[in-house]
Amino acid sequence: MHFDIWIFTLDNLDAAGVIGGYVSISIIVVALITFFSSNSLKKTTQIIPKWSHSFMGTLLGIIPGCGGTIVASSLYINKKITFGGLLAAFITTLGEGSFVLLGASAEADVASNLKAFIVVNIVGATIGLIVGSIVDLFGFKKELKNSKPSITPNPKIKLNSNPYAKIFNEKIGFYIILGISLFLAPGSVMALWGGSLYGIEEITILLCVILTITSIVFYLTQRFVLKQDCHTGTHTNIRNVLLDAVTDISMVITYVFLGLFIANFIIDIMIGQEQFKSWMSSSKFIVVIMSALIGVTPGCGGMIAVAVAYITLPDFPMAALIAGSIATSGDGIFPLIAESKKDALVITGYSLVVALVVGFAALALGI
Repeated sequence: MHFDIWIFTLDNLDAAGVIGGYVSISIIVVALITFFSSNSLKKTTQIIPKWSHSFMGTLLGIIPGCGGTIVASSLYINKKITFGGLLAAFITTLGEGSFVLLGASAEADVASNLKAFIVVNIVGATIGLIVGSIVDLFGFKKELKNSKPSITPNPKIKLNSNPYAKIFNEKIGFYIILGISLFLAPGSVMALWGGSLYGIEEITILLCVILTITSIVFYLTQRFVLKQDCHTGTHTNIRNVLLDAVTDISMVITYVFLGLFIANFIIDIMIGQEQFKSWMSSSKFIVVIMSALIGVTPGCGGMIAVAVAYITLPDFPMAALIAGSIATSGDGIFPLIAESKKDALVITGYSLVVALVVGFAALALGI
């Protein structure tokens, strides 16, 4: 079989960009909603009774992306939400993996992925609410002591004065990603109903490839040159919110491309569809464990990888997707690590145990 690495790479760049089109809409909309509603959410927690904090945490966790968990961490650090409320948010959240499941492309069955998104959110919200309430009720974890008076910016951020990298990300890359995302928006929305915009297929493919390449360069520059993580923690105006949204978009598309490239190479080139399908069918127990361990890693990368695996790998079990989603804490874990490594470790341990129990239960029930 002849293997053309150039065509193979272009196909995966295009596929990642197509998924990125809808991902971009979701991230931008959620970022703006979170920005305008964050103050209201923080004020609300000051007037609701303590027993309902796990419910508030669950609501924050349902918000697609990592914005909800970052708000939850801020509330916990400032003693405005209980440990059970924070745990409920972390168990419920899908992190940036939610945007992968909401994507629409030839690589993603829209109806199936939307069903998975709903099922995982229902399971996560239910388990998060129950576990968070139990933790608060029986006092399995005391409240954080010696908290700082206010949330600090993401601890992963380190200032870097490289002017060229900064200009590229804040001027060139920012507008390219935002502009292409807006151009692809109508087609991405129509794809949800199985439609498309006819007559611009070639320009759409080109723009999808450019979107993926620009996102990869943007993310690598942000992460390794400017040494900044997903969120700057400076949501003082709309532009900063959009810059954080573009950073999230670049991260998701980068991970989606890597996931697609690696998965398609292993399945189509190295192993073969039939052999891989046979392995997946006989190793679901191991897949659940691996998904939980990948999902529990700090940040959004792990859950994005699990979500990409679900939409690309044949017979990837829903139980494994559920385990990964419960284990992940999203970027909300970073402010907590900066404030209290012990609390971060405890909540990560709780999430992992719950993820494995629920994942195995889902597997046994055939979910």
